[in-house]
Amino acid sequence: MSAYPVILEPAEEGGFVVTFPDVPEAITQGDNETDALMMAQDVLVTMFDSYVQDQQTIPEASSVYGQPCIVLPVTLAGKIAQYNTMLAVNMSHDDLALRLDITPTMAERLNDYCH
Repeated sequence: MSAYPVILEPAEEGGFVVTFPDVPEAITQGDNETDALMMAQDVLVTMFDSYVQDQQTIPEASSVYGQPCIVLPVTLAGKIAQYNTMLAVNMSHDDLALRLDITPTMAERLNDYCH
């Protein structure tokens, strides 16, 4: 299970600001804790997409230790693991397509967080 811990801090203007120790660029806020946590998942996925666009490794989640967290869907966690592995071994989508005997478009979709 991939669970990214969050820090919820009351905002001066009301509501809560959410930050991620593991993904410092991901910052969002909401009117209440529930709203803030819903927004947090969206901003986290957006940042993951940004890492992919910049060809950077997506940070692994640290231990939660009772903190609030965003639990990633299994499919997304799998895509992250696959992407990080492909990046580590310098494998392109075309290489992946050849190894899996699928089209390059299908291989790209395997790393598309919105698909």
